[in-house]
Amino acid sequence: MRIDGTAYRTIWPDGEGAVAIIDQTRLPHDFAVVRLTSLEEAAHAIRAMLVRGAPLIGAAAAYGVALALRADASDRGLERACATLLATRPTAVNLRWALERMRGLLAPLPEAQRVGAAEAEAAAIADEDVEINRSIGLHGAALIRAAAANKVPGEPVNVLTHCNAGWLATVDWGTALAPVYAAFEQGIPLHVWVDETRPRNQGASLTAWELKHHGVPHTVIADNVGGHLMQHGKVDLCIVGTDRTTATGDVCNKIGTYLKALAAHDNGVPFYVGLPSPTIDWTIGDGVRDIPIEERDGREVSELTGRTADGRIETVRVTPDGSPVANYAFDVTPARLVTGLITERGVCPATRDGLLGLFPERG
Repeated sequence: MRIDGTAYRTIWPDGEGAVAIIDQTRLPHDFAVVRLTSLEEAAHAIRAMLVRGAPLIGAAAAYGVALALRADASDRGLERACATLLATRPTAVNLRWALERMRGLLAPLPEAQRVGAAEAEAAAIADEDVEINRSIGLHGAALIRAAAANKVPGEPVNVLTHCNAGWLATVDWGTALAPVYAAFEQGIPLHVWVDETRPRNQGASLTAWELKHHGVPHTVIADNVGGHLMQHGKVDLCIVGTDRTTATGDVCNKIGTYLKALAAHDNGVPFYVGLPSPTIDWTIGDGVRDIPIEERDGREVSELTGRTADGRIETVRVTPDGSPVANYAFDVTPARLVTGLITERGVCPATRDGLLGLFPERG
């Protein structure tokens, strides 16, 4: 996607033995590229959310394995790399998927062949993610086009999204926002309601930033505004992303997604999920019971970071000293509240039969 007319991916090889990423913790106030050169740096980038979003985490983990093998290509080195990276984030299934794919390819190979094979496989995972998301965009754009057909000609389709599931959360294009970008490129009038997404404000800081730089009309709203907008007919459809989706269609996404789904259900607003197939966890049937929910540092809730009027970046505390904080990072939206899953193979109901209809090889 574009930043002021220049095309970028979120991760790319950067010379001998290094990988470049966009440091998302410094957005929207500072666009910075960071070079990763070791397993430890890759693990830190995932854990500290310099890179985030399930598909991008998977790609970053794959590149992290390649970086690790440059230092130690032994069986022990490979297992250490996978274990270290797997421990960085517990919820997004793409992390485990990418590491299992890398281990499965690399373990049978002689040590001398592992570095080159790891680098090639990480690049393949990144390229495949781009094509998956491009296809999600085309299938989802058809839904936006259908919504536009029910509007007054020229009136924009209003899409509400939560968190950041745009190109910053993937290698390129995004998941939930891929349909928005595809529809925008097709000339369909649209407007995006951007939930701020407390506590890390990925909507306000990341989604708004990428939409602005790509030229897509949007408005940032507080998290609790979505239900009000739906009651007053100002949302035509919701599209969100997912960090893990069960084989039965339950969707785990950024905290607050469940509440948006409830509001959409109550107001008859279609609620869709942009779903790349590596994010499906075919081993789980009950998302509420079985998906592990990451609990993060309470300072993400008790503190806010922003830019002051004179341009300084400052962090301030917003809660009383000594007040305890619970910081659950994700929630699960039951399949019954999901209108449809937008995958790279098409749109399907949020059911086991619906998913198997598109992915019969998993049956």
